Amino acid sequence: MPKMKTNKGAAKRFKKTATGKIKRRKPLKNHILTKKTRKRKRNLRQATMVHKSDMDRVEAMLPY
Repeated sequence: MPKMKTNKGAAKRFKKTATGKIKRRKPLKNHILTKKTRKRKRNLRQATMVHKSDMDRVEAMLPY
């Protein structure tokens, strides 16, 4: 059986933590920032965890 390939797009977007959870960035922080409030932009800086309903799909893209 051949080796599984890592999805390179997912590898750049997700990171596994020591406890096995998967960390992700929040979307909507690239452009059109003038109409977004300071508070909203500040909250978009923090990373968050992938939801448990999406974990299986993300882990399939990141086998190693």
